Amino acid sequence: MRSILQKPALRFVFAANLISMLGSGMNAAAVGWYILQATHSEMALGMFAVVQTIPALLMLPFTGVIIDREDRRRLVMWLDALRAGIILTVSILAFMGRVKVWELYLMNMLVAAGFWMFWPTITALIQELTPGEEFVHANTFLLAGVQGGWLIAGSIVGFVYNRIGLGGVLLIDFSTYLVSFLCYFAVRKGRHVVPRPAELRADIVACETAVQRFIREMREGLQFLQGKPKLMLLGVSWALFLAAMMTGVVVTPPLSDKIFHAGAVGYGWLNAGWGTGAFVASLYAPWFMNLLGTRRSIAISMGLLAISASLAPLAPAFAFAVLLYALMGSARGITGVAMNTGIMEQVPQHFMGRVQNTFYFAGTALQIGLALLVGAVAQVNLIAGFSIIGMVYAVAFVSASWPVKEAVPVREPTAVK
Repeated sequence: MRSILQKPALRFVFAANLISMLGSGMNAAAVGWYILQATHSEMALGMFAVVQTIPALLMLPFTGVIIDREDRRRLVMWLDALRAGIILTVSILAFMGRVKVWELYLMNMLVAAGFWMFWPTITALIQELTPGEEFVHANTFLLAGVQGGWLIAGSIVGFVYNRIGLGGVLLIDFSTYLVSFLCYFAVRKGRHVVPRPAELRADIVACETAVQRFIREMREGLQFLQGKPKLMLLGVSWALFLAAMMTGVVVTPPLSDKIFHAGAVGYGWLNAGWGTGAFVASLYAPWFMNLLGTRRSIAISMGLLAISASLAPLAPAFAFAVLLYALMGSARGITGVAMNTGIMEQVPQHFMGRVQNTFYFAGTALQIGLALLVGAVAQVNLIAGFSIIGMVYAVAFVSASWPVKEAVPVREPTAVK
């Protein structure tokens, strides 16, 4: 693991993620709490979760080609700069007392558009910068940084929100994007694009237009998945996990507010529990994966998420609910390292953007229906809302546990002659 930190580029990437996730975690928690207090509606939180997915459904089918074609470091820098500008604008409105709920929805939708392109890009960039034998350790540091940022955010947001308000939290998020931008700027200089194998670069039809090339590259990404059941099941588990995790924003604020009457501080403790578990788990995930293997690690984590999510609203005391969130965070930490490592090991660099986006598209499409369903059900019965999320994790457990035999390897798609 020490060899990973000896690479300056990876050090800057990990630092950028730690810092930016601090701001993003505070942003997500503060905006979710503000919407609940302004509307007193779980359905409004469900819509808050849904608007995150709309850009993804529109963008993900196309952005995978861009990620595989362009300089991934520059893409990340552009995404940080654009999101920083959006958040600064809404922060100013919040300080002026003029921010509206629909404006927060719009901000969340635009920032989510950047996120859905950012995460597959940063994963592909880390794969590009990391030797193959170090994938597990690189993902450990990546998730440790991400969850470390969320841990710090979850620990303080409930306390600082009452003092600096929504505008102050958004201003902190804006500043973390600036620092993140500078970190990525230091990763390297000059244009760099992941090279494709010679057989995929040569023999491109001379009369092929830009649109035809784009469509062909999209089709190649889907063709790559054919005959790879192990990778497909990993994608199913990823999609289910993503949908359930992102829908958690619908039920966590009312759990603090309506079940335990702990207010914003309680909401902060729940986020801190999740962040603590995820951060600690990302550190022992390599040992766990070495002991049980990648797929079993994912399956056990999904089972733990299913049980903990179902029990959280039934906790006899608030401290027990925080403990359950820590267990869920721990499962999330192991899952993140295992899933990222699994896909890095099975997917070539020049297909990373397209394959990841296929799985993200499935997860975000599922999240739309799940968030609306959980929001409507939780409005009537919060326990039932948590149970639905638990059942989605249970299905992810089944997909991760399903026995599979690899089919006879098929040739990767080649350029049209």
